Amino acid sequence: MAAPARDTGAFDPLVELHGLCTPELADRYLPIPGIPPAKYECQEGHLIVTPYGGSANAYAAYRILTLMEPRARQLGRRVYPTLNVRLGISRWIQPDFAVLGQPARGRVWIPSESVLLVGECVSPSSRTAERIDKPAMCAEAGIEYFMRVQVSYSKGHAEVVLRRLGEDGTYEVHAKALAGSTFETELPFPLSFDPAELLED
Repeated sequence: MAAPARDTGAFDPLVELHGLCTPELADRYLPIPGIPPAKYECQEGHLIVTPYGGSANAYAAYRILTLMEPRARQLGRRVYPTLNVRLGISRWIQPDFAVLGQPARGRVWIPSESVLLVGECVSPSSRTAERIDKPAMCAEAGIEYFMRVQVSYSKGHAEVVLRRLGEDGTYEVHAKALAGSTFETELPFPLSFDPAELLED
């Protein structure tokens, strides 16, 4: 049986801010010293810390950004890797990629009304999606598009699903494709590619 943790008297954000966390407090106390680089997200004031995904998700996010960037820029949009997207007073997420309606110009916290699309890269080993219901939170915040990218090297699998906010306030499938076929959409900007491109060869 492991010995109980010793109380050092140090301020621990995971304990002291439980249920109370806000972006303002995050600016003051995060990142937490002594732990590996991680994503810090928050749902109803509860801080959620998850490790970054592996190389499969990192590469997929990089590739989707390179595919999106020229098309989005033509319409004045901007694509970014992980950002702090603020969804409410005590809610924020750090999606794997995002598209904003205009340049962020150095802002640290991005309000949801500035976000056109958020995207997540997941894999069978990914735990991020199980810890926080990002589509529901983004829909509630009024973000029009949510993209989910799933990759698996063991299965040679890649899938892209783009959802658009419907009149009932929930996401509906707008476009989807598997590796070996073509993902194609005109909105929120023209995009056409084979999801297999998201796998390293």
